Amino acid sequence: MRLLPLLLGLWLLEGSLCEGLFQGSMAELHGRFSVRLYRALAGTENVSNLMVSPASVSLSLGLLQLGARANTLTQLEATLGFNVKDVRVQDFLLRSHGDAGNGSHSAALQQSCTLLLQSGVQLQSDFARRVAAWTDGGVLRADLTGRHAEEAWSLQAGSSGGGEPSGSGEAQPEAPLWGQRLQMALVNKVAFRGVWQKQFLFSSTQNLPFLLSDGTAIKVPMMHQAGEVGFGQFRTAGEQRYTVLELPYLGRSLSLQVVLPSDRKTPLSSLEVQLSARQLASWDAGLRRTKMDVLLPRFRMQNRFNLRSVLPALGVSDAFDPTLADFTGISVTESLYVSDAFHEVGIDVTEDGTKAAAATAMVLLKRSRAPVFKADRPFLFLLRHINTGSIWFMGRVMNPAEQQAA
Repeated sequence: MRLLPLLLGLWLLEGSLCEGLFQGSMAELHGRFSVRLYRALAGTENVSNLMVSPASVSLSLGLLQLGARANTLTQLEATLGFNVKDVRVQDFLLRSHGDAGNGSHSAALQQSCTLLLQSGVQLQSDFARRVAAWTDGGVLRADLTGRHAEEAWSLQAGSSGGGEPSGSGEAQPEAPLWGQRLQMALVNKVAFRGVWQKQFLFSSTQNLPFLLSDGTAIKVPMMHQAGEVGFGQFRTAGEQRYTVLELPYLGRSLSLQVVLPSDRKTPLSSLEVQLSARQLASWDAGLRRTKMDVLLPRFRMQNRFNLRSVLPALGVSDAFDPTLADFTGISVTESLYVSDAFHEVGIDVTEDGTKAAAATAMVLLKRSRAPVFKADRPFLFLLRHINTGSIWFMGRVMNPAEQQAA
């Protein structure tokens, strides 16, 4: 009689281990995609602030998978490393997206993924059903010819997080040309403004020097807090040393990781080209709770990209070719292809505390014997979903004063 509980326990343990291995595999695949996507965009601009949402882009490509067939589907699967029709994949993706958008984060993280289709396109019922369950944005039918294309874009791709987005990347196309060639457009938006688990106080913020990549020093609002944080020291494959700081957001389902070269003379670009998905995965085990003084610049960033020129470099090419694209899973009556893939992101990193009388943060630092993490030069940042490892944002801050909130 004792054998049955033992077998049941072993079965549950095996299931748990398999689930853990699958989640780890998914996290590694997502990390690989995130690094490749970031590098493809980083290659277009060498000195500007930059940000992309790998989790949101992968969700968009997953939506396309639902309607892709033949080699178009094969390319999408190869780029992401998974098929969204797999129930376990759906559970992983929906869990990371659901946790990030629920509870205390509902007002902080807003994202949507929408397919813009010309009015009159007849959808396959199975695709329409899957899309309804997959994303809140779903499918938007509109007149996408001539000036109506501009109206549809303005309706669906308005500002993410206040103010008109601007920044590096390919500018949105002119409406008349866009409308003439449009078959189907993928519009993806995500904006984040989180609340720290331990907030920075406005009273501790000071205008302090930040060293730009060209050696110029500027004064920026530098936030300060003292307490326990996640901290680790790492090396790249090329033996370049760097440090990682992790600050959790309220609810502890999301955290911000700040990555800084250890040597002040090392340019951020040399760290960017050496980062890998395996290194990203190693941070979880390498971070330790450490009492530190943290100095982090306040920054606000918004970017808009047309990923049409980036995704083919990652292996997604047929989807954008009117002669090769196969989206018969979306509609069999139309020869659909993806004309454009717009991606719009915004993030706002502030103290999120009550403004109080001015105080001198440097006095606190001089009296403290704790080690100091001072992001006073260009750094990388990643906003990750803690349980699944999904990367919601990956970017760099070259100049905190650019696109900064007033």
